Amino acid sequence: SVLTGRLFKMAGTFEIDMSSFKEVEINPFTEATLSAEKKATILANVQLCRDAIVFFTSCGAASGYGGHTGGAYDTVPEVMLLRSFFKACPDKFVPIFFDEAGHRVATQYLLAALDGDMEFSHLKKYRVGHAGLPGHPELRCTPGVKFSSGRLGQMWPMVNGVAMANKGKIAWCLGSDGSQMEGNDSEAARLCVAQNLKVKLVIDDNNVTIAGHPKDYFPGYDVEKTLKGHGMGTSVCDGEDIDALYAEMRAAVLADGPYAVVARRKMAPGVEGVEGTCGGHDVIAVAKAVVYLTKRGHMDAVKWLEGDAKIATKDPQAGDYLGTKGNTQKANRGEFGLVVNKIIERLSDEERVSKIVCIDSDLEGSTGLKAIHQKHPEIFVQSGIMERANFQAAAGFGMDKTKQAIFSTFAAFLEMCISEITMARLNYSNVLCHFSHSGVDDMADNPCHFGINNFFADNGLDEHEPTGLYFPADFHQFEKCLESIFWDQGIRCIFSTRSKLPEITDKDGKSMFGEGYTFVKGKDDVVREGKDGYVVSFGDALYRSLDAVERLRAEGMDIGLINKCSLNVVDEAVMEKIGNTPFVLVVEPLNKKTGLGIRFGTWLLERGMSPKYSHIGSHKEGSGGLWEHAYHQGYDSASIQAKLKLMAGAKKQKK
Repeated sequence: SVLTGRLFKMAGTFEIDMSSFKEVEINPFTEATLSAEKKATILANVQLCRDAIVFFTSCGAASGYGGHTGGAYDTVPEVMLLRSFFKACPDKFVPIFFDEAGHRVATQYLLAALDGDMEFSHLKKYRVGHAGLPGHPELRCTPGVKFSSGRLGQMWPMVNGVAMANKGKIAWCLGSDGSQMEGNDSEAARLCVAQNLKVKLVIDDNNVTIAGHPKDYFPGYDVEKTLKGHGMGTSVCDGEDIDALYAEMRAAVLADGPYAVVARRKMAPGVEGVEGTCGGHDVIAVAKAVVYLTKRGHMDAVKWLEGDAKIATKDPQAGDYLGTKGNTQKANRGEFGLVVNKIIERLSDEERVSKIVCIDSDLEGSTGLKAIHQKHPEIFVQSGIMERANFQAAAGFGMDKTKQAIFSTFAAFLEMCISEITMARLNYSNVLCHFSHSGVDDMADNPCHFGINNFFADNGLDEHEPTGLYFPADFHQFEKCLESIFWDQGIRCIFSTRSKLPEITDKDGKSMFGEGYTFVKGKDDVVREGKDGYVVSFGDALYRSLDAVERLRAEGMDIGLINKCSLNVVDEAVMEKIGNTPFVLVVEPLNKKTGLGIRFGTWLLERGMSPKYSHIGSHKEGSGGLWEHAYHQGYDSASIQAKLKLMAGAKKQKK
C-alpha cells in the first residue's frame, strides 16, 4: 500500500555509512579467478555488510524484540558473490536469494536496502511491531523481499519448482547444516538429481544449531557426504577464503545439473565472544555488538545502541490486567521440564531409565527440556532438526504401554507431524507432547512460527485412544495439569505460549489454580459466574478475557468466564450453565478457522441450546513484534469488551 511504502521510505539516519558499498559484476562463465580489484571490492563489501548486520540486528536485542545475527553474518561472502553474478548475467540466473534458513532474514532486509526498496535507517526497526520487518521473510510484507521462507528446511523443494518454471536459468538456494537435517531436503535432493535441475546450493556448514554442535550430537552426520549420496555434485571449501569460495561457486555454475558447495566456517567468524558458539545463532547481545563495532570504528552505531535503541514500546496494559497478580508471571514452556523432573524423580534410577525417554529437536532451551537434560541426561536424547523422525522414535518407545515417551517442539511444527501422530495413534503409542510457542503471543517470527492449528493433532477416529489437548491458563494450572496427564495412555498434547502468563485470581483475589485447586481432565473452570452471557477462553487469551469481563462487570454487565483447559472434551455441566444464558463468546489465540470456536457452537446446538454465539481467534498474518500480536488479531481486552457489548446489545434488540 502507499502507506506501507511511505513507512519504508521515511528519511532517517543509519549510523554505519553505507555509501562505500560498490556494486561489482563478475561473470562466472568467463572469469576463472577474481581479479585483484574485484576481490578487494567484494571483501570490502563483505566487511561493510557484516558490520551493518551486527548493528541493526543488535538493535533488536536493545529494544527487546530479539532476532538472529550469526547466520546472516556468516553467509555474506556467498551473498556478495551471488549478487555480482546476478548483476553480470541477469539472463542466466533467477535473481532471488532463496534461503532455507528463514531466521537469516537480516540478509533479505539488507539486500532490500541496497536495492533501494527501503531506507537503511528503517533497518533499525528490525522485528519491531508493525514495522514490516518480521523474523522470517514474507512476501507482501516487506518491499524487496521476493519469497516467504517458511520454517527451517522448507525452501529447497520450492526452489526445485522455481527451476522447473525457469528452464535454462540457474536457481540458487542458501542452505545450512541445520536446515539440511530436515527430511524435506533429502526428498528435494532426490528429485533435483533425477530431473537434473539447474539448482545450486551454498551451504553454511558452521557446526552450530540452537542447542548444540552437530558434530557432537550427530557424529555420523556429514552434509557433503549426505548430498553426494543422493547423487549431487558437491565440493567443500573454507567459506572465509573468498578465492576458494569463488572457485567452488564457479564450479557449481559450470556443472551440468544440481550442485552443492559446502562452505565450512565457524559461526560468526571474527565476532569476539560469539565466534563458534551457539549464542551466534541468536541475536548478538548489545555488549558484544558494542565491542565489535568499537573495534570497527563505528562509534555512532555504538552511541545509538547504548541510547535510543533501547527505547521500546510495551503492552500499554502490562501490569494492569484485572483478575491477575500481574507481578507473578512465569513462562509455562520453561516450567515443563521442572515439573517433569519432579514426576520422574519419584521413580528409582532403574525405573526411570527403563520407563522414560525424552527426545529433543534442537529446542531444549526454548521448550523447557534443558532442565531434563541437565538433571537427567540418562533419559535424554539430544537430536537435531528433524521433528517427524524424532516424534516417531518417541512413538516407537511408547509402543510398550508400560513406558512413556516425551517429545517437544514448537506448536507451529505440530503441523509437520500430523501423519506421524496418526501413525503413533494406530500403534497405540504413549507419547506426551509439549508444543510450546502456541498461539501468536510474543512471536516476532510471524505466521511461519504461529502455533495456531493445534487442533490438527486430534485427528483420530472414535475407536482410537483419545488424544487429549490441554492449554493451561497459568503456571499453577500447568503444573497440576501435567501431573494429572503424565501417566495417561495414548497421545497427550500440552500447549504453552512463548510469553509469560500472569497468575489468575478468583473473585476474592486469591490464586485460582494454586493451593486447594485440583485439576480434573475434561472439567472446565468457572472463573467468574454470570447471568447475562459467558466468555469461554484459554491460554494467554484467558487473562485478557478476564480483564474484559471484570471491567464490564464493573459497568453493570453480569458476564461470566469459563477457562477451557481441556480443549477437545465437552464438559456437560458447564455447557448446561452457559448454554441457557443470552450469549456465548469464544476467545482464543488459535486459528479462527481451525480452533475451538468452529466447534463450540456445534456443541451447543447438539444439546438443543441456541444462545447468541460468536468467536474471536487469530485470523491475520502477523504484525511483527511481540506483545502487538494480540491487539493485531483482536483478542486484546478492549476488543473483547467491544464484541461483548455488541453481542449484548444485539440480544436485547432481538428480545
